[in-house]
Amino acid sequence: MKPPSLTIGIEEEYQIIDPTTRELRSYITEILKEESVVLGEIKPELHQSMVEVGTKVCHTPAEAKAELIRLRRLVMDLAAKNGLKVVAAGSHPFSSWMEQEITPLERYLGVRQDLQDLAQRLLIFGTHVHVGIEDREFLIEAMNAARYMMPHLLCLSTSSPFWLGRKTGLKSYRTIVFRSFPRTGIPRSLTSWGEFEDVVNTLVETGSIPNASKIWWDVRPSWSYPTLEMRICDVCTRVDEAVAVAALFQAIVAKVWKLRRDNLSWRQYSAAFIEENKWRACRYGLDGKMIDFGKSKELPARELIRELIEWFVGDVIDELGSRKEIEYAYTILDQGTSADRQLAVYEATGGDLHAVVDQLIVETAEGVP
Repeated sequence: MKPPSLTIGIEEEYQIIDPTTRELRSYITEILKEESVVLGEIKPELHQSMVEVGTKVCHTPAEAKAELIRLRRLVMDLAAKNGLKVVAAGSHPFSSWMEQEITPLERYLGVRQDLQDLAQRLLIFGTHVHVGIEDREFLIEAMNAARYMMPHLLCLSTSSPFWLGRKTGLKSYRTIVFRSFPRTGIPRSLTSWGEFEDVVNTLVETGSIPNASKIWWDVRPSWSYPTLEMRICDVCTRVDEAVAVAALFQAIVAKVWKLRRDNLSWRQYSAAFIEENKWRACRYGLDGKMIDFGKSKELPARELIRELIEWFVGDVIDELGSRKEIEYAYTILDQGTSADRQLAVYEATGGDLHAVVDQLIVETAEGVP
C-alpha cells in the first residue's frame, strides 16, 4: 500500500461584524458579488452574517499558514469596503440567532426547511481540516484511531464561551449547539470503507439525507475528496492556533500510518468513552481533566495534550517538517485559548461584551499584514 499524501486543506468560518454596534451583519451576498471572489476560496454559509474560506491543497502546515493569511486578508478587505470587520470565534458573544437572515440559496433554504429552528439556531463557526489519504481502507483505519484525539484538539481550539449575551460557563458552547443536529458527534468505529458506503447509501435511499455531506461527524471520511476531515474544533481566533491544530491532526494521521506500516495499531475505544472526554473539553477546556482510558485515570488536559505531542506524534513531527507549527500548541497551553482570553477581557471590563468583540477583531487580524 502506498503511503498517504498527507496534504492539508483548512476551512474556516468567520463572523461579519458591524464595528459600531459590534453586532453580526448580513453581508455575504454583497461579498459574493465582487468580481475578485474566487468560488471555492470564499463561500456562503447558512447565515448571511457568516463567510467560509477554504485553502488550496497544501503540502505543509507552513504552506497552509500562508494560505490562511492570504484568505483572511482577502475577506477583511472585502468586508472593509462597507466598513465592516471580520471575527474568528466559535460563537458571537451576544448577537441573537433569532434575528439572522438565512442565505437565499437553495441548499441553505433546504436545510432550514428540513431542520427548522435547529438550522436557524446554528449560528456557530468552526474550523475544518482535511488531510489527504488516498487509500480508502486506511482512511477508515485512520478515522477509527483519530477519534480518540478529537477532544484534545477541541481543548486547543475553544473560542465560544458566550451565547446570547450570557457567560455560559462552557469553553465551547458551539459544541452544545451543534449537538442538536442529527448525525453529529464522535462516530463509532467502522470496519471498512464498504461499511461506510452502506451507511451513506442506506440513508440516501431512505430519504434521510441527499448525500454524504449531511453526515456531520466530528471526524469523517470525505465522500467527495480523498481526505479525512476533522470537524470538532471551534474556529481559531489566531492564525497560529488554526495552523497548530491542523498540523497536529496531520501528524496524528502520519503516526497512525507509521504504526500500520510497522504492523502495529492504536487501541480503539467506544464512542461513549470518547464522548466523555469531549464533554470535559467543551465544558472546561484546558483547565479541566480528561480521562486516559488506557490507565482508567483522570489527568489534567494540558498533561494529556503534551503527551499527545511528545509521545504519540513526537517521532513524526520532524519528518513532516512541522515542529515549528505544532510547538505553537505549547503557547496555547501556557497562555490559554481564545475562550480563556475572551473571559479574561470580560472579567477585566466588568462584563463588557463589546470589549470582547473588539479584542476578537484585533486577534483575528494578528499576523495578517
